[in-house]
Amino acid sequence: MSDRRLRKADASAGAASAALSAFDRLPLNALRMFEAVAANLSFQDAAEALHVTPAAVSMQIKSLEDYVQTPLFRRNGRTIELTPEGMQLLPGVRRGLADLQQSMHQLRQIRVSGALHVTTIASFLQKWLLPRLPHFYARFAGTDLRIHTSRAPVDFRQTDFHVAIRMARGPEPGLYCEKLLDEWFLPVCSPQVFTQWGELFPHAEGKKFPLLHSADEPWKFWTQPSDNGKSGPKDWTESGSSYDDSLTVLAAAEQGQGYALTRWALAARDIELGRIVQASSLAVPCPRSYYFVCPESYMAMPKVKHLLEWLRSVTKEFVGPGIAVAAVEPKSNKKRKRPEKLA
Repeated sequence: MSDRRLRKADASAGAASAALSAFDRLPLNALRMFEAVAANLSFQDAAEALHVTPAAVSMQIKSLEDYVQTPLFRRNGRTIELTPEGMQLLPGVRRGLADLQQSMHQLRQIRVSGALHVTTIASFLQKWLLPRLPHFYARFAGTDLRIHTSRAPVDFRQTDFHVAIRMARGPEPGLYCEKLLDEWFLPVCSPQVFTQWGELFPHAEGKKFPLLHSADEPWKFWTQPSDNGKSGPKDWTESGSSYDDSLTVLAAAEQGQGYALTRWALAARDIELGRIVQASSLAVPCPRSYYFVCPESYMAMPKVKHLLEWLRSVTKEFVGPGIAVAAVEPKSNKKRKRPEKLA
């Protein structure tokens, strides 16, 4: 690169750095108060308009006058008026504040009327939410969804997300949280596996059955629910294929590879369609539920309210686990009871 280009690049970088430094020092709060005082010609009225104390207004005006090194107001007892320097500054301040307000308004309009950005869990999206989305689009045809999958906590201040649907033990502080669904653990398998091996029981010898394992739903959550799965019969974990996520182990069960422990929201539709069957009369409540989460202020957006309104209606229609094994005769002749919900 030539010396001339290097000098030009250095000058541009220096100008950008100087501009950034100037913005860092710019007393934006004081300028806002200056405009309010100039509009009202009263410190008291400006303070009421800005919901601060007159002393706070006076302090900010003093700091601004120190910054520009000239008086901006002439004080005569209880009355004030702009100095020539103040009159010269006022139009530029008003233009700057108006431009800033317009930019913020445009951004807010995008947040209100643009696509609705939702983050949720991949398994919940694929097995529960996705099959129901045509009903949402039929009801709210003008709303486009942008759906992201993740288990990570959401920082709404640093992302474009309007809404998160997450599994949690309770509401998150500082956010709007509404429980959508409770969840249950239950074993499932293909109809062929059920016919061959029969119904599962928590206290049976697990090594006698072709068990499938998942890091997301280990069998101890079902065999030992009273201690949150901290312990469990060893023979339920010693053998069988293992997968690292909820969707894969459920697909393996559907393909006849064995019994899988899954969540009701993921399995209900496949059970209804006959792809898999509920392999036990026992369903154990999950300690976590599905929550609709967003900042409180986002609840004023119509698109956010529309999504929550629709989710309320569809989750209300979604019932908990029931007998889904009656259509297939197992080898075991033991009479099956209705699923229990453990405390």
